Amino acid sequence: MAIIPPQVFPPRKRRPSAGAFIPPKFSDQRLLQSLFLLSQEISSLKPLQFLLKRNSLSIIRKAKILAILFEELLKKPIIVLSPTLLCFEEMYLVLQRIKTLLEDCVNGSKMWLLMQSESVANNFHELTVELATLLDIFSVKEVEVSEDVEELFLLLRKQCSQAKVFVDKRDSSLRLDVLTMLDRIQKEIVPDNSKLAEIFDFLGLPNSLSCKEEIENLEDEVQNQKDEKVKSDMIALIGLVRYAKCVLFEPLTPGSDSKTKKLASDANIPADFRCPISLDLMRDPVVMATGQTYDRESIALWIESGHNTCPKTGQALVHTSLIPNQALKNLIAMWCRELKIPFETAGDNNRTNGVIKNKAALVATKMTASFLVNKMSASQSLEAVNGVIYELRTLAKSNSDSRACIAEAGAIPVLARYLGSDVGVGSLNLQVNAVTAMLNLSILEANKTRIMENGKALNGVIEVLRTGATWEAKGNAAATIFSLSCVHSHRKLLGRKTRVIKGLMDLAKSGPPGPKRDALVAILNLAGDREAARRLVEEGVVDVVKEMINVLPVEAAAILEMVVKRGGIMAVAAAHNTIKKLGTLMREGSETARESAVATLVTICRKGGAEMVAELATITGIERIIWELMGSGTVRARRKASSLFRTVKRWAAGLDGDFLEGHSTVATSNSSSSRVVISV
Repeated sequence: MAIIPPQVFPPRKRRPSAGAFIPPKFSDQRLLQSLFLLSQEISSLKPLQFLLKRNSLSIIRKAKILAILFEELLKKPIIVLSPTLLCFEEMYLVLQRIKTLLEDCVNGSKMWLLMQSESVANNFHELTVELATLLDIFSVKEVEVSEDVEELFLLLRKQCSQAKVFVDKRDSSLRLDVLTMLDRIQKEIVPDNSKLAEIFDFLGLPNSLSCKEEIENLEDEVQNQKDEKVKSDMIALIGLVRYAKCVLFEPLTPGSDSKTKKLASDANIPADFRCPISLDLMRDPVVMATGQTYDRESIALWIESGHNTCPKTGQALVHTSLIPNQALKNLIAMWCRELKIPFETAGDNNRTNGVIKNKAALVATKMTASFLVNKMSASQSLEAVNGVIYELRTLAKSNSDSRACIAEAGAIPVLARYLGSDVGVGSLNLQVNAVTAMLNLSILEANKTRIMENGKALNGVIEVLRTGATWEAKGNAAATIFSLSCVHSHRKLLGRKTRVIKGLMDLAKSGPPGPKRDALVAILNLAGDREAARRLVEEGVVDVVKEMINVLPVEAAAILEMVVKRGGIMAVAAAHNTIKKLGTLMREGSETARESAVATLVTICRKGGAEMVAELATITGIERIIWELMGSGTVRARRKASSLFRTVKRWAAGLDGDFLEGHSTVATSNSSSSRVVISV
């Protein structure tokens, strides 16, 4: 019995252009010209090569005959279509829909087209019937065309009126083979490679690259569907294609894959789309009790680590409920689509611990992971193992189930072998692929623990961070450190490792912009631990981020805020030289950077005393800058700016003790004001 019954695959939901449904308001001449051009466009399309070949060929031939008719009519010196105007307008709509259907079949997923070949065959027939109705209405005698054209027209009318639904028996048989194979996979029966090869050969999927494109097309189709059951069954098809891609064909390598999609890390992400904790693109933005928005994964880890305050505002949480920010999520998704950046949401990944739970897809993923890990273990040459690791890297990027299956198949200790400096010298791509695969695996919570508990894996990542053969490898090692440090206990452990601190600092000092940012984001995460913040200050983190305020202002300001808050008096003293740059950032930076800048200045002045405020007061127009931020910044920025404004005013009035935190000079007569400042 097939696992996916035929009826669960509904008609395709590709949206034709608006012109396919709105009758054109053209003059007679222009309408006829448009019909001719449209029928020519359809005539120039190639028939489908592998599925629905006869259906597509038949309707393209009909369009060719119509093109001959329209061309004949255009030769007339005077064109009057009034008796047949409505018929021609309707014909324009039918031709638009024919063109849309053909293009959709060509450009979409072949596997998905196979699953609903009967439905699409019906679509071709319905359009032929509509065309037949219009041809019956149209009186060819009235337009006076040549005998040859009239004969062709009458033949076309007869063919359309006698047309029957045609479903190719080969298509139906192949469809049944695929459904049966999915059913056997669900029962954990490994597919027969020869049968699998036969199916993929028939569909015109002859190599890894074509399979990769097929997976992307299927993923696009999933996004176009609303029904959860249909999505689930389509995920099973993706699992089958992924398995076949790895088992039947030579693996892809970065060089052979010229159509790799753009990554979010390569784009200039708007500040409002970044999570304030991770500084990465938010996949599932949520609002917490204080009104601040965070990425669900980051804020959930913050709360699970025992915090009961808002990371940005420091306010105590009345409750820990997280409310989805659907409006922002939609904006982020639109931005990603415009830049062709994959947008896999956290909700997609965690829905029953997978994109959408499907047993056949899960079993296929397990089979794929086991096959790749076994092949990686047995490979003798670096070139062969590089291809396998690249496939693992790609698979680990796809979803949570894939990450779990790869780790459960034993990939982490095997990957650790290829993180050493000796590998980097012998094969630059291999080291990059290995550390990136480790990074992708670390996204899953359970895998963070697996990596941390495997000494070779963790030391391998740190080794790449320190001595990686390329900047890309070092940057991805830093990103892995960030990912691992999202767990509070891991953060404490990593923050106490001198090699980690030095590696991140070296990369932040001398790396190119991308890897430099990876290092800064990891540093920001580690700085949440007091001991790590102290170590970072000792290594000169304040001087490093000071130099980066103009280049990476959001990251630099956020690190300064965290280090000054957690790093003790040494951090405050070191931050003295950053006050002027923070003042400039408060005036010229983005909304997020301005917020971090003013929050840092409040902490510096509160902890550092009159000397720090005096330095701030030397900035030309500082009161105006603070005043403007009080009126135009974020809610938190306005509150911090108000606090800073009061501090500067008290300093100017000679009331130094009123803003010193924790010092005996605090004036008792102004204790209520002191409390207001300190509670911000």
